Amino acid sequence: MLHISAADVDHALTFPGLVKVLRDAFRDGAVQPVRHHHAVERPGSAGSTLLLMPAWTDFKAADGKDGHIGVKIVTVSPDNNAIGKPAVMGLYLLLDGATGEPEALIDGQRLTQWRTASASALAASFLAREDASRLLVIGAGALSSFLAKAHSAVRPIKEIRIWNRTPANAEKVAAALRAEGFAAEAASDLEAELGQADIVSSATISQTPLVKGARLKAGAHVDLVGGFTPDMREADDDAISRARVFVDTRAGATKEAGDIVKPLASGVLKEADIVAELAELARGQKKGRESAEEITLFKSVGAALEDLAAGIAVYRALKR
Repeated sequence: MLHISAADVDHALTFPGLVKVLRDAFRDGAVQPVRHHHAVERPGSAGSTLLLMPAWTDFKAADGKDGHIGVKIVTVSPDNNAIGKPAVMGLYLLLDGATGEPEALIDGQRLTQWRTASASALAASFLAREDASRLLVIGAGALSSFLAKAHSAVRPIKEIRIWNRTPANAEKVAAALRAEGFAAEAASDLEAELGQADIVSSATISQTPLVKGARLKAGAHVDLVGGFTPDMREADDDAISRARVFVDTRAGATKEAGDIVKPLASGVLKEADIVAELAELARGQKKGRESAEEITLFKSVGAALEDLAAGIAVYRALKR
């Protein structure tokens, strides 16, 4: 069994390559039960969430070999931020699809960062304007730089703005991106940035909407990544009602995502208003952006298929 570190994952993947891998994976499909949520209560703290995300292929791979089984084990502990640790921790276990033999144990945090950002970029390849050049990233957590790089891999991004409640953290992310050659700056006025962005990518665990629909310009694409429970909300009702709405999976988003669950409950959004999920876009069954002026919104909660596809890609790249 291979033990694959975060550095190994970085070495194995590229954003254009992983976007293609995910496009193929959503087109071909896999078995992916809705992920399990377990609340881990801790007196005197915010507690943690334990997530279990299994998936497996029920077909032979293109090279004729049997498929794979994978499961990601993730914990989300909001109090970690206060002690300088990431809120999200995790591991990914990849197994041989025929024998169940363990093939790889992969750094789950890094795999999640790569696949989440690449899924957002895949959605943007269908939904963002082809000339989108200004990106606003809301949140300065570990995922923020991955989102900036992934969106830049599918659209001609010339300006990147990072906004965070703690400005120093936004500047830290922007500085790291500049060091890699990206034109990135920290932003101080969120509402002003919302009005200028071609793509808004939000990765927070906020329970108060940060993306105000009234501020979005015509033609904008909104990418909501962070909220993963019905209580979390990154975009307000105006953003939902002004946009054509897309999700990674209907089963996950309509059950777990506050940005979808709450508007459905209030009547702001109807299930029929969800235009498509990623598999339908990847298969050409549904159309993405239809005009230059429309606002599009993509909500992801994370699909086990993404982890499986990314884990297989990493394993194959490093096993050679």
